[in-house]
Amino acid sequence: MKTLQIVLLTLFVSLSAFAQKQDKEKIKALKIAHITEQLDLTETEAQKFWPIYNANEDAKHELREASINRRKEKDIETLTESEAKSLLLEMEKTEKQKMALESKLLNQLFVILPSKKIIKLYQAERSFKQKMFEEYKKRHSKEKRD
Repeated sequence: MKTLQIVLLTLFVSLSAFAQKQDKEKIKALKIAHITEQLDLTETEAQKFWPIYNANEDAKHELREASINRRKEKDIETLTESEAKSLLLEMEKTEKQKMALESKLLNQLFVILPSKKIIKLYQAERSFKQKMFEEYKKRHSKEKRD
């Protein structure tokens, strides 16, 4: 009986992780479609744009993950003043790295896209986040009613 419970638990955790990965992939595909539609990239622009954009997204994701993991490791209540200061300095370093990534992306995009399309990119990213937030609110309000 114990073995069956362990197998079922393992299966459930595996399925849950698989579903989360599918959700992330689905959201990524929706974001790509949204940005593609909003920017109206030429074929040449798209061939140059997507590798740069995806590399930037991957780098930002790595920074976010490292930051989240670092904060999860710390219990604020038990931090010494020295540890708290160190954590703040690490957070500042992460913010500087994010800004450096944005600057690098912008400089790379200047070479391949007109400035208006770069502005459209920022607008498309904001509107996509807004759509995702609205969808999240809609789904969670529906769950509360059920």
